[in-house]
Amino acid sequence: MTDAAAPRRLRVLAAMSGGVDSAVAAARAAEAGHDVTGVHLALSENPTSFRTGARGCCTIEDSHDARRAADVIGIPFYVWDLAERFREDVVEDFIAEYEAGRTPNPCLRCNEKIKFAALLDKALALGFDAVCTGHYAQVILREDGSRELHRATDMAKDQSYVLGVLDDRQLAHAMFPLGDTPTTKTEIREEAARRGLFVAKKPDSHDICFIADGDTQGFLAKRLGSAEGDIVDESGTKLGTHEGAFGFTIGQRKGLRIGTPAADGKPRYVLDISPVDNTVTVGPVESLDVTALTAIRPRWCGRPPADGPAVYTAQLRAHGGETEVTAEVVGEELRVSFTEPVRGVAPGQAVVLYDGTRVVGSATIATTRRAAPVA
Repeated sequence: MTDAAAPRRLRVLAAMSGGVDSAVAAARAAEAGHDVTGVHLALSENPTSFRTGARGCCTIEDSHDARRAADVIGIPFYVWDLAERFREDVVEDFIAEYEAGRTPNPCLRCNEKIKFAALLDKALALGFDAVCTGHYAQVILREDGSRELHRATDMAKDQSYVLGVLDDRQLAHAMFPLGDTPTTKTEIREEAARRGLFVAKKPDSHDICFIADGDTQGFLAKRLGSAEGDIVDESGTKLGTHEGAFGFTIGQRKGLRIGTPAADGKPRYVLDISPVDNTVTVGPVESLDVTALTAIRPRWCGRPPADGPAVYTAQLRAHGGETEVTAEVVGEELRVSFTEPVRGVAPGQAVVLYDGTRVVGSATIATTRRAAPVA
């Protein structure tokens, strides 16, 4: 929600992670004349066990950083405990998806289930008009009163992909003060320093916030246990073994631990993960080419797509590029065909459709169709 979309003074709940982006977003909202209250979400059931350094965004250290930023801005500040909801909707979902052989995006799920569901519902119940975050994206209010989600002005920082799950109701109460300003991250940090915010030099968070050491495979192994299975090639020939199919992702090249080299001497990649028989299939990079996919649980950012097939661009990963597609809603499914084959597409990932800079919506990839092998 830009100032043009919200000319009146709003009661704004600013989600403050303890990082520089959310602090500057809260400061800009307050400077714009809104009545801002800061809130830090306590998402870890054991926050002292989480990070040191730059990982994560939901620790005791981060809570203190967010409180100091709120004090400098001059706004009230609270800590809300959403740890149980986060565990159920994000962490357990993450584990279940990997156990099923899929590759989830926990940041996207957190936006859908926590920041713009649990947090927003609580904010509205308390009389707030909007939830403000430090995401780089834009909400545009149209003359007919409808709202659209658009990419950030600066594509290099755009985070609209992980917001593609927001529906019309959520967009009506979303505010992204950083999305419509073409400033670099260095300039954001300089702005934070000018405002006297201690977090100006704080490193960005990386990886998955609830996996403190960044060891996703180790995290999953502790919760799912080891389960030895076979690594096979496309013909079914056994090449090696693994300790858990959950430790692999489609397109993975490193860490396969296959002793026998390929006949052509070229690297092999993970092509398929089968939780049913606990088998990981590997093969040449060309076999990763995908020409189409089917996605489920579509969510539309504002108006849904028109009936029938239409041309869009699609993004398949948070930091991936765009690719041209033809997409159509058929029943409860979204069917997508790629103009040119793409690689590294995995069930469980989100496909986000764009019409120019406008986010049309998001759906979860269920199945893929690979390109026919070259004769």
